[in-house]
Amino acid sequence: MNNTQVSPLSLIELIESQRYGVEYQPIVDLKSKDIIAYECLARFSDKTNHNIAPDIIYAALHDSPLTLFQVEYQQKLLQLDYAPTQSDIFVNLDQDSYFSTGEDSEKNPFLTLFKSYKNANIVVELIENSEINDAIKSLAMIDTLAKSNISTAIDDVCNPLSMVSTAVIQLVDYIKLDKHVVAEKHNNQFMLLVEALINYAHSAGKKVILEGVETESDQIFARKINVDYVQGFLFKKWFHYYK
Repeated sequence: MNNTQVSPLSLIELIESQRYGVEYQPIVDLKSKDIIAYECLARFSDKTNHNIAPDIIYAALHDSPLTLFQVEYQQKLLQLDYAPTQSDIFVNLDQDSYFSTGEDSEKNPFLTLFKSYKNANIVVELIENSEINDAIKSLAMIDTLAKSNISTAIDDVCNPLSMVSTAVIQLVDYIKLDKHVVAEKHNNQFMLLVEALINYAHSAGKKVILEGVETESDQIFARKINVDYVQGFLFKKWFHYYK
């Protein structure tokens, strides 16, 4: 199987076999070094037990909204079943998955699932991307989640392929800076924008998480720009399950 797409037959086989996995990546407080949360990351494997990038699977599933919903929902069940209970849980939720049932109310299956989960506080991560329609969907999702006292985060901020929705950023509780920020840390003009965003977040009472922290040098950089939490391969405490 190549690295850019999955064949329809392979996708059907994966779904029928439910070869779904989950990994939990720690989100760490820079000052205390405590793990304050885990992000639940979807994982998939082919019939030879080789991993398939989640982005490839979800890109293929977007052509079939109800199948997208089914896979996303099964992933969420798995993620919550095995999730650590001593800290918050961040879960990604695709806007198209959420709206595929036609429900943006307490009847939405994802909202019902999250409200029924009592082992830890759930923070729902929304994906920041280039589609204005997704920003509109995100705003509607945030409003519905907030009415149920579910916190939200915006993911992939400062990714070069995404656009920043100021309306969405104003409403979420957490801003997650993409790993591109670490890669571009020597780009002075870019960092002026990043630092302004961090200053805004703190002034507005939001927390900032820097992704892609893989070395001690990255962690020093995170302290320098004054983010609250960090996430990445530097922190080794992962859990991994397959159905």
